[in-house]
Amino acid sequence: MDSEASGGEDRDAAARAAREVIELLEVLWGRGRDLASTAPVSSSQLRVLFVLDGARGINLRMLGEYLGSAPSSVSRMCDRLHALGFIERSLSSASRRELELSLSSRGESYLKELRARRESALLDAVSAMRPAERAALVDGLSGFHLAVESVAPSPRPAEGRAADLA
Repeated sequence: MDSEASGGEDRDAAARAAREVIELLEVLWGRGRDLASTAPVSSSQLRVLFVLDGARGINLRMLGEYLGSAPSSVSRMCDRLHALGFIERSLSSASRRELELSLSSRGESYLKELRARRESALLDAVSAMRPAERAALVDGLSGFHLAVESVAPSPRPAEGRAADLA
């Protein structure tokens, strides 16, 4: 009976911690967007760019499967990104009926600059932490990543794992 009570207390403590993490992430996410805006692309379009950066020559169907989005939504996002000059479309070498998507040089430059701004903002924050706090952050995030992977493994695109690049 004590183990049941202890299990319930552990679950309650985990629920409280999860709520705190959610609230902290929401605040940090908002501040991060202020420090390193993704304009002129939306967060959904940014995901497309990250996938294309990691899976060169992917077609619309594969992109849609990876994103878990309807083909029409993926097509519209790609239309907008193409209009911005961030992606290129070319005929597939495997099938003349398919288009391959890839980042343009402008899209590559955009991601490089965005990553540099994000890294700079994060470096400022991490540098302000004490060494023990930095170590705890790395340990905590590593443990969180392993827990997430064990509970719900993420889908992997056909060529590489673009989520690791984001």
